[in-house]
Amino acid sequence: MAAFRELGVEKGINPEILFDAIEAALVAAYKRNFNAAQNVRVALDRTSGQYHVYAIKTVVEEAEDSIQEISLAMAQQISPDYQLGDTLEVEVTPANFGRIAAQTAKQVVVQRIREAERGIIYEEFSSREGDIVTGIVQRVENRNVYVDLGRTEAIMQQTEQIANEEYVVNDRIKALIIEVKNSTKGPQVLLSRTHPDLLKRLFELEVPEIHDGIVEIKSVAREAGMRSKIAVYAKDESVDPIGSCVGHRGFRVQAIVDELRNEKIDIVKWSEDPAVYIANALSPAKVVSVDVAENEKMSRVVVPDYQLSLAIGKEGQNARLAAKLTGWKIDIKSETQAEEEGEFLPSLPEEACDEAEDEMSGEDFLAEFEHDTFDADDAEADAETAEAGTEADIQDEDSGEV
Repeated sequence: MAAFRELGVEKGINPEILFDAIEAALVAAYKRNFNAAQNVRVALDRTSGQYHVYAIKTVVEEAEDSIQEISLAMAQQISPDYQLGDTLEVEVTPANFGRIAAQTAKQVVVQRIREAERGIIYEEFSSREGDIVTGIVQRVENRNVYVDLGRTEAIMQQTEQIANEEYVVNDRIKALIIEVKNSTKGPQVLLSRTHPDLLKRLFELEVPEIHDGIVEIKSVAREAGMRSKIAVYAKDESVDPIGSCVGHRGFRVQAIVDELRNEKIDIVKWSEDPAVYIANALSPAKVVSVDVAENEKMSRVVVPDYQLSLAIGKEGQNARLAAKLTGWKIDIKSETQAEEEGEFLPSLPEEACDEAEDEMSGEDFLAEFEHDTFDADDAEADAETAEAGTEADIQDEDSGEV
């Protein structure tokens, strides 16, 4: 009995479950080896470990089935209180029952332990769907990565892996629990490194202001392994949401970038005004004007000629992520194109223009955090892909002549 209690503590299983399993195993062993038709109960003493087998019989006038029934006269010999219809228990413990039942009991107990462990693991991880976990890469088979989470082994399918990311055995990685299945082989935990919520959870871990609710993550758009955009907002005007996420000398955001293997991250400020929000989302490009159509959830954005390629991004990535982040369709045009088409150019609020200028000029951030905060390197690379005229404008801008 002491061994069963220690086993329960080790496996995290209530010892009562194991005791119930022993009783069930002894009942099965008795029916298999002695009397399969008899209705019996096994009583196991939780302290001493002694057990007794009792046959359950119904009190009738005249017993026709001696296995299931007992006559009223015989029942009253045991106790005068018995009446017709009552049930009583008669001890039928065999003398050599322990040796015969041992093998059967062992199999049943082992099976119960496995079922209890599976149930505990399923309950533990099913309640953690959407949470981030840290595990160790155990092996890679058929393009699936198996990760040891301590209590169980999780699987990360190829579709949930970051492209071009190598997973080496014994590497420690963070991943998001996206689903927990209860299969015949036990609970199956599915992980993801590409889900947008992974980025959100990483910021919650690294940024105390987000964890405490001072800064709120409004939206996340992600192309795993390449680039992401995250919109943040602080109800308290004295709190800088972008600075909180960046951290001193960029340490907070850099920790997340390192975990995601140098995935670029743009942090923009959320706004209730759709025009301002869309302008911020197109960072690091400067925006001249934004015209929004509320009913259609469409917007027309005008940017300086030399910023057109930067606003669109490499293979349209910047515009695509901005559309995902804001939930608006975005049509981007240069100033020249807008003038040729004779479109009205509503200007952004002065405050929003100043804010966007500060974010993208780097007066407060890029000069200090050139690495990955606002993708200055990517912006420069995107600009180099523009036409020759655009390149000249960029050079003039750098020299301060524009």
